[in-house]
Amino acid sequence: MKPQDLATGAENTWCPGCGNFAILNAIKPVLADLDEEGLIPVENVVMVSGIGCHAKIADYVNANSFYAVHGRTIPVATGIKLANPDLTVICFAGDGDAYAEGLDHLIFAAKRNVDITTIIHDNRVYGLTTGQYTPTSPSGFKGRSTPSGLEVPPINPLEIVFASGGTFVGRGYSHGIDLLKDIFRSAILHRGFSFVDVLQVCVTFFNMYDYYNQRVYPLEDHDPLDRARAQEEMKEWDYNSDGPIPLGVFFKKDAATFGDNFKKFNSRKTDLEASIRKTLEGYI
Repeated sequence: MKPQDLATGAENTWCPGCGNFAILNAIKPVLADLDEEGLIPVENVVMVSGIGCHAKIADYVNANSFYAVHGRTIPVATGIKLANPDLTVICFAGDGDAYAEGLDHLIFAAKRNVDITTIIHDNRVYGLTTGQYTPTSPSGFKGRSTPSGLEVPPINPLEIVFASGGTFVGRGYSHGIDLLKDIFRSAILHRGFSFVDVLQVCVTFFNMYDYYNQRVYPLEDHDPLDRARAQEEMKEWDYNSDGPIPLGVFFKKDAATFGDNFKKFNSRKTDLEASIRKTLEGYI
């Protein structure tokens, strides 16, 4: 399979220069390669998207997809994965979608280690509604809802997911598609909750290309199994400072998934029910 085989006839309506194009042009070759290599057939892939400019990606990839309501991509993806564990489920969400309306779902998916991949289109602005601030907008951000400048600092989503128990934490950028493809591939192949925050630039309402281009660098000689080092690297840039911005896979580890624990619970429940029925047979 070739990436162009995953194209659709849908008209692309993203703004010229939008960082969403990089995410689209990274995920298609990754899915095509995984299918070609016999690792993940594309017919077993389900893409779940939310509400926002990012969500249109479901229209532009010829794969199974589901549009969720705002902030609810993760619970929908969790339900799909539990219903059919053989599927590879990939969530696409915006920073407002995931870090505002959907933050509780993000935290609990990480805590439970749900076996899905969550890719965040983090443009740090509500682009679809023309320029309001989000949880990752920097201090001083001037938008339609904060014309005098945002006074509160942004959250660091990597630290939140890491502290919540996420077993794969990465960050990409919408310039540098080769690194983005490597991160996506690693995230999709990881068994457990995979989280990738992509610094995806909105050229229309918050053009950060110059800012990022001067600061981003790929993690090198970094062991993602080193928990202490991973946390240190995540804190190097707090989504607000002018310091260097590391990109790559910060942390990953193997752990039992939510699906594993769900099956164990159901197995114990079945054994208990059988034991109760056997006990009651003597009284009926």
